[in-house]
Amino acid sequence: MKHKILGIGEVLWDMLPSGKQMGGAPANFAFHARSMGADALIVSRVGDDALGREIIERLFALGVPTCAVSLDASHPTGTVDVELAADGQPRYIIHEGVAWDHLIPDAVESAAEADALCFGTLAQRCETSRAAIRAMVEASKSGALRIFDVNLRQDFYSREVIADSLQLANVLKLNDAELPVLSELLGLRATEPKDQIAELTKRYGLRLVAYTRGVHGSWLYDGSRWSEHPGVRAKVKDTIGAGDSFTAAVTMGMLLGWPIDRISEIANQVAAYVCSCEGGTPPLPENLRNEFESSLNAAQPQHA
Repeated sequence: MKHKILGIGEVLWDMLPSGKQMGGAPANFAFHARSMGADALIVSRVGDDALGREIIERLFALGVPTCAVSLDASHPTGTVDVELAADGQPRYIIHEGVAWDHLIPDAVESAAEADALCFGTLAQRCETSRAAIRAMVEASKSGALRIFDVNLRQDFYSREVIADSLQLANVLKLNDAELPVLSELLGLRATEPKDQIAELTKRYGLRLVAYTRGVHGSWLYDGSRWSEHPGVRAKVKDTIGAGDSFTAAVTMGMLLGWPIDRISEIANQVAAYVCSCEGGTPPLPENLRNEFESSLNAAQPQHA
């Protein structure tokens, strides 16, 4: 048995200075979850064009199923112009009116069988996709992990989308740049980051909050205790996909029943490795894959 995991939302081409790389947070998440031993797939939409067919080929080459990636004859495949700062941090220009803005809820059956689903704000910028994402998340079984990866981009978010997504979710992933935005939009009373995270956890009944802090590591909070990690040093090429790989590792760790400190340690190791590579979908090295495989082989999956 393998855990069934869905990444729901955008799949696209990141147009980097060195050439294009397939990207999109849900696609990166699904790829990494699959490399960690899950039966993971991406639910998305691409144009019926050359770039769309190339994404299908790329996903196939990476071993990610394309059965839930639909073709759109009316809108082009999504692209993002990416500029990298000196510290490897990306800056994005995300083009609008693309295929993944027009998701259809054609994976409801897969969503109903999933052990975990991950979704964000970007693919909810258009009402069509927002309704489809909501329908799929709401179709999931009661024990499934519903991970809301905030993933704020440009101005493609609103208080309504964030609040509604938190109502749907039971796990929250965000970073140190996103927390102040959520605090202002949601009117949090707390002023310190830990207190804000605790307030979010209580208000929305979250099972876990995963909070990444760049070079300073991460905090995990499960409503009763904290796991603080200082981060893993890495020679950064770019940070594309690092947060998505962190989210995938946290998801897998929760499904495998790991203690919170072990989840924190492995997630930081995975994210640091991805930072040391170009693009968001580098294959994980054997030592990191073995962390997940050893747990999968030791016992039957513990569904959330």
